[in-house]
Amino acid sequence: MAGIIDSHTHLESFSRKGILDETLEAAAEAGLVRLITVGTDTDDWELYHDMAAKYSQVDYSVGIHPCHVEEGWETAFEQIEAYWSRDLKPVALGEIGLDRFHLPKKDEEKAARIFSAQVAACEAQLELAKKLDCPVIIHSRGAFGECVDMIDKSGVDWTKVVFHCFSEGSGEMKQLMDRGGYGSFTGVITFKNAESVREAAKLQGLDRLMIETDAPYLAPMPKRGKPNEPGYLVFTAEFCAELFGVSPEVFAEKTTGMAKRFFGLE
Repeated sequence: MAGIIDSHTHLESFSRKGILDETLEAAAEAGLVRLITVGTDTDDWELYHDMAAKYSQVDYSVGIHPCHVEEGWETAFEQIEAYWSRDLKPVALGEIGLDRFHLPKKDEEKAARIFSAQVAACEAQLELAKKLDCPVIIHSRGAFGECVDMIDKSGVDWTKVVFHCFSEGSGEMKQLMDRGGYGSFTGVITFKNAESVREAAKLQGLDRLMIETDAPYLAPMPKRGKPNEPGYLVFTAEFCAELFGVSPEVFAEKTTGMAKRFFGLE
């Protein structure tokens, strides 16, 4: 499928393994014209900046993922804003947010302490996003309502907010749409048990849709269970084109246009 954009991927693992060139070539052969590699911590920000400088099809974001919020996160946070002063700026701040899924299961006190730090880091980054007036990539796992409340309180422009790897249902999608926000969809939408996710995508509509791999995670059918890669976005795109009852060409045009508008890639 020609002309699709992977709106959320993590190219660090491919780079560390020394297979980035082959991965990007495979993605191009599959029809990808652009990839947004998403920052999660200080370990990958500089790597992604340099990657975007080297490869014209790569854009990048900078942010502290909730699962990377550790003691002393403030020091990392203080480095974020400077990226917007560079010649090659990030296209978004993120991914940021809240994650209950990975909290310690048997130590409630530790879990509460970690989650409190996640909240503080997310609040700080939302405040910065408002100041920068830039797109924001939200990671929400087991904390959808709390993320929505935090964004509401932050004053961030909701039309600049995307909940990546949207895995909720129509009710949650309506909450985003009522505020002007977006959900983007991974290979999860192709899973047999993901009917509620498909309903949410249809409610949002093709004109507001973005797709992503979240590689190396969440490979779509028929690659489920294997390490994901950007080139596999074509399977999600083909599935979604059928879901929306449009040609692959129309689907690519719509979703690519949406991603370009949202991330300012025009």
